[in-house]
Amino acid sequence: MDIDSASSLVLQTLTQATSQDTAVLKPAEEQLKQWETQPGFYSVLLNIFNNHMLDVNVRWLAVLYFKNGIDRYWRRVAPHSLSEEEKTSLRAGLITNFNEPINQIATQIAVLIAKVARLDCPRQWPQLIPVLMESVRGQDGLQQHRALLTFHHVTKTLASKRLAQDRRLFQDEYEYAQWQEEGREMWQFADFLLRELASGIYSFACSLWSHHTDCFLQQIYASDEAAALSSLERTLLSLKGNLSPPPGTSVVLRKLTVHGFQTPQQNMEVMLLDFLEYHPCAFISLIQQSLEFAVSYLFTPAGEGVSFERFTVQCMNLIKMIVKNDTYKPNKNIEDSKPESLEAHNIKTAFFTHETLTEIGRRLVSHYFLLNEEELAMWEEDPEGFAVEETGGDSWKYSLRPCTEVLFLDIFHKYSQTLIPVLLEMVQNLQGPTNVEDPVQLLMKDAVYNAVGLAAYELFDNVDFDQWFKNQLLGELQVSHHRYKLIRRRVIWLIGQWISVKFKSDLRPLLYEVILSLMQDPDLVLLQQVTECDTKMQVLHVISCVIERVHIQGLGAESKNLYPFLLPVIQLSTDVSKPPHVYLLEDGLELWLVTLENSPGITPELLRIFPNMSALF
Repeated sequence: MDIDSASSLVLQTLTQATSQDTAVLKPAEEQLKQWETQPGFYSVLLNIFNNHMLDVNVRWLAVLYFKNGIDRYWRRVAPHSLSEEEKTSLRAGLITNFNEPINQIATQIAVLIAKVARLDCPRQWPQLIPVLMESVRGQDGLQQHRALLTFHHVTKTLASKRLAQDRRLFQDEYEYAQWQEEGREMWQFADFLLRELASGIYSFACSLWSHHTDCFLQQIYASDEAAALSSLERTLLSLKGNLSPPPGTSVVLRKLTVHGFQTPQQNMEVMLLDFLEYHPCAFISLIQQSLEFAVSYLFTPAGEGVSFERFTVQCMNLIKMIVKNDTYKPNKNIEDSKPESLEAHNIKTAFFTHETLTEIGRRLVSHYFLLNEEELAMWEEDPEGFAVEETGGDSWKYSLRPCTEVLFLDIFHKYSQTLIPVLLEMVQNLQGPTNVEDPVQLLMKDAVYNAVGLAAYELFDNVDFDQWFKNQLLGELQVSHHRYKLIRRRVIWLIGQWISVKFKSDLRPLLYEVILSLMQDPDLVLLQQVTECDTKMQVLHVISCVIERVHIQGLGAESKNLYPFLLPVIQLSTDVSKPPHVYLLEDGLELWLVTLENSPGITPELLRIFPNMSALF
């Protein structure tokens, strides 16, 4: 495709492709699809979306076609792949347009540059990082903003690489021998690029963020709202790349900190949790200070009234990751242990004294396990939402309650000899009837029972659960006072935690009777109607378990109560005039047979599906 002669034709076709008239739109789209594999097509698109005088919709469409073409035709092994000559020309043209006036188009250009960078940087595109750095350092506000935006997407994309040889591009040390076969020129560029990424970019991004933050504060003080908004946008862009990043978007400084250095302990600007995850050995020198800091704010009076939920979650995660980190665990044969593991183990042993562990265990249960006013209000206003509140997956990383419970489990497992007596003492102090007029005592019992349920396996040899069930828990399930619903709920959950750990089979009939009585409890409003998908899945799981245990004849004559559900299913499954019968007939006939066998008598509803029978012979 000759660029000069084709430009006007492609421009006209793109204009038609933006039309609302399908008679004009469809032929244009077909023509553009045919041109996708033509040499020179993407060079024409580049010229079009770089021309700020053209219609915005046309330029927008051009950049989208260009971006999609990268995914399909940029790799050398792709069918109809672009020639190396055209790709070289395109790469050069992409980094000349850091003055795009339209935000949406600028974002798309930044994304497509990042896509190319992931495939070609640094070997085929050594100019990218230096040009970006030069543009970011420029004085022109628009150019700096667009270069920062591009830099954000490039950094995020390169950091997403998982191969070891790719990830080393973000590190300040490298086995240069691997590059020598590529020639002296590539070796020299690698040295420049790695030093630039690890030090120049990082320090400049920090200083840029600091500068724009200062400007923002000064402009707020001067009541210059327009300038303040601009500075704030650049401040956030230095970190994130846009004002409203999607969930999971990684910030520039965070990516550079975590993946950009092999010796990050020498840099003060670190993200502690990611640092600990990716560089546990380098973190050893910070274990003592980190534990002192986190424990002080979470489990001593020093943190009262100071900490807030997000801070608390991060501190708990920090303690958890230190306690559970396998790198800090010495081998059973001490002589085979690494010096780093022994050092970390000794630091933890010295810190987690009997007194410290006792206080942590007590505070976790008596303070953090307590249901708060917000949770109690949610129980009253949205009981189903309260019941299915997310606690699985990675919720412990972000939510306080699952975070607290996971920390308790890890510490209890690691230091069970110290913490088991502490928890048993708390249980002993709550034996006997609880004053329903004392909300503090009710909440404390709920918290302690929660801890006993979570630690069921650790407490196997220390708790006679059968006796506890008969002497204490059974009676608590039978307390009907409306304020005691908190304990009834917790006790039945506690039994569910222990039933697979330590619960005699001859006690189960008694438990089943109690469960049936609880299902009549008017407080259990979820029995009437559910809307949450998680709740419906739990109900279906219970039904499946019941059917598996009692088989399909479990209801017997009572199965007539299911006729409003069963008979329409049988009707559809056995109606040979309906297409679904091809797949459902066999199961439908079996269901029909079982329904008849368990019916107490012929009913009008059963007779209405009988006409389906004649067509089956």
